[in-house]
Amino acid sequence: MSNRKTTFFYALLIATASLAVGLVIASRLGLAPESSAQTMAAPPMNSAPLNGPLTASTFRDIAKLVTPAVVNIRTESRQRQQDLTDFFGGGNGGNGDNGGGNGSDDLFQRFFGSPQGGGQRQREPREQLVQAAGTGFIIDKAGFILTNNHVVEGATKIEVSLYGEDESQEYEAKVVGRDPLTDSALIELIQKPNHTLPEVKFGDSAQIQPGDWVMAIGNPFGLAHTVSVGVISALERPFPVAEGRSAQVLQTDAAINPGNSGGPLLNIRGEVIGMNTAIYTDSRAAGNIGIGFAIPSNTVRELLPQLRSGKITRGRIGVGVRGVPADAVDEFGLKDKNGALIQTVAPKGAAAKAGLEPGDVVIAYNGKPIRNSEDLVQAVINTRPGSTVPLRIVRDKQEQTKNITVDELDLESETQARNDAGANRSGPAQPEPSSGFGMSLGNLTPQIAQRLRIDDGTRGVVVMEVEPESAAAKAGIQPSDVIVRVGRTAVTNASEASRELGRVPSGGTAFLRILRGGQETFVTVTKE
Repeated sequence: MSNRKTTFFYALLIATASLAVGLVIASRLGLAPESSAQTMAAPPMNSAPLNGPLTASTFRDIAKLVTPAVVNIRTESRQRQQDLTDFFGGGNGGNGDNGGGNGSDDLFQRFFGSPQGGGQRQREPREQLVQAAGTGFIIDKAGFILTNNHVVEGATKIEVSLYGEDESQEYEAKVVGRDPLTDSALIELIQKPNHTLPEVKFGDSAQIQPGDWVMAIGNPFGLAHTVSVGVISALERPFPVAEGRSAQVLQTDAAINPGNSGGPLLNIRGEVIGMNTAIYTDSRAAGNIGIGFAIPSNTVRELLPQLRSGKITRGRIGVGVRGVPADAVDEFGLKDKNGALIQTVAPKGAAAKAGLEPGDVVIAYNGKPIRNSEDLVQAVINTRPGSTVPLRIVRDKQEQTKNITVDELDLESETQARNDAGANRSGPAQPEPSSGFGMSLGNLTPQIAQRLRIDDGTRGVVVMEVEPESAAAKAGIQPSDVIVRVGRTAVTNASEASRELGRVPSGGTAFLRILRGGQETFVTVTKE
């Protein structure tokens, strides 16, 4: 690997309390190009129980066995200069001083490195060559390599260097298939070495448990084939991969740093059980602080035939879901908090055609119990579009079955619809106080309806203001939301809504159906 300056440039920043989260990830929402290549079967995996002694040579043996199949990836892309300075922060010359702000620009500059040119903001956008680096691992002797989508997305050039060869020896590669929702990509060597390529073996990520030993191998900060060891810290961590969507990932304390992206996470048999994807970092540390994330190998392995074809096909039914509030189980008529609560139903989508409504609780999908919202999401996306499956729901404390024909997910269109809905929102004025939930309500006048781009025939009540830290704020209610129902009662003015809300006892739960961005949303609010 050469000593050229590299820039890690795609990132997602999550702010929770005082923690700023640096992520070695960024997923644009493009679809993979079509490929005429033949179908690839999912490689075999070893599901035998993990057991046996851990010896002084265990990790040494794993490193010796697997390191030859791990590759370093260098990419080039063309980015607009102004886009880059906007993203990394400008005006500070990369000196780490952001003038007393929240530190996010400083974090990006230290964690990813400033773009070429010192990070100064350009008034006129111009293209700039950007280099980045990551890791991958060989899954087939024919030259197929798995890595992260964010490592190769948008790349105009991909070069791969192999273990044990001269640093200057690089092989050109191309993208075969990409999937933003699992942050995975399959690339293929266009140029191949004159020797047989090694390949990894897959373990069963479903067998991994917290406390199990794991090893990561990668290219952190350009330090090729670095080995780190730790344990699995947690399972099924929800990790945002696109607007409104998340993936269930493994958490590990094995050291993962910028450049490890796309590298393998291995069990004590040296089998791949995950693909390293992201890390947490805060304003005091630019690299690993013991919290890293990996996409489970089973998730990616099952996608390989579709990645090889160049197109990922997933199901969609057009609902927004959340978990069932623990304090509202009895009011929903449920036996426990298992299930997925439908908050929104997309107009003309599969769920709407099947008669599903906001406030329904899905307790089974295609005959299988649904524990939580993630269960439902995974079940739907794994369903072949066009299939008709039964949903068991609870509505008004009564169970019933709805048959639903699954649509095909178009992530680009879905994201655009979200953006359009957000652009259409506008805040009304002249709040009228309403007690009990920490929000002020007003009548939906024709003028307000026009500003909110709501159909003339819509009847409801506008949320004018939401008090900070109130019950309404905690439930996610926002100014300019339009309440159309309280419980099963339609409300057409502020007085009706206040009357229905007043009937909810202190500590009780109000079931609200609101319009937001042209779509109905179901919200539960616990009265203070």
